[in-house]
Amino acid sequence: MNAPSVSTAPGGQPSPGGRAARLRAIACVTGSAGLFALAAAAVKGLQGEVPLSELVFFRNLLPLPVLLLMARASPGGLRGALRTRHARRHLERLVGGLLGMYGSFFGYALLPLATVTALNFTMPLFLTALSVILLRERVGWQRVVVVVTGFLGVLLMLQPGGGGPLHLGAAGAVLLGAFGWACAMVSIRRMGEAGEAGITIVLWFAIGAAIASGIAAIPGWVAPTAWQWGLLLVVGLVSIAAQLLMTAAYRAEDTSLVAPFEYSAILWTTALGALLWGEVPDEWDLAGFLVLVGAGLALWRTELSRAR
Repeated sequence: MNAPSVSTAPGGQPSPGGRAARLRAIACVTGSAGLFALAAAAVKGLQGEVPLSELVFFRNLLPLPVLLLMARASPGGLRGALRTRHARRHLERLVGGLLGMYGSFFGYALLPLATVTALNFTMPLFLTALSVILLRERVGWQRVVVVVTGFLGVLLMLQPGGGGPLHLGAAGAVLLGAFGWACAMVSIRRMGEAGEAGITIVLWFAIGAAIASGIAAIPGWVAPTAWQWGLLLVVGLVSIAAQLLMTAAYRAEDTSLVAPFEYSAILWTTALGALLWGEVPDEWDLAGFLVLVGAGLALWRTELSRAR
């Protein structure tokens, strides 16, 4: 992770153009978080009436035309975007990404939106652990303390024993999904280090996920109603719009500036959950949110310091 790249005017003050670029990047990442929250609300709005595999299928199928157009516009064209020498890494990314998607979508049907969002933010904690095991990275005691603290925040959210087995099972599914996302991130990092293009990574995942979930959806296929079609369109198209905004933010500014604003997703999902379903976090939820977000920000600061 690089240190922030700041455009400065004479006297060391940020130039108006630099400030405007940073504000646009921050607006993009917070807007992306809001759109992802809207897509999550659409998933929850389906109330489990569309089978999980069918939901994952449409989530990956509907953005494909946009991704194919982006691939055609890339320097190597569609054929170049599909060319890869890392089939094994793409398969690893596919398995991890599908695990993450299934876990999140299952959680949205049974848990408050904000709780699922917060639990998904354990992904960087899992990623730190996997970096030691798979990437042979060295982890200092500060990162160990941060990771342990983050998981204590998870225990606060799931404590003190409320919610019953179904609640804990759904939370476990979301955490398993976060672990899957972390595994997918490791595969993406390895492909990036090997020179694989971003559009190739995204396109092959969408194609593979649509095929795999489509096959899994066949036995229990349910014809969506008009209202369900609308929600499915929101899930697919709003998600790709959120991804494009997030990409724009990270291209415009350094990761160290925009990454903390991803946590605004908890605010968005808390607001939508309260407005649409009356989901008001209790004191244990709030304490868990604060500890988990604090651990995530501390981990971000530690990584930034190591990079510097």
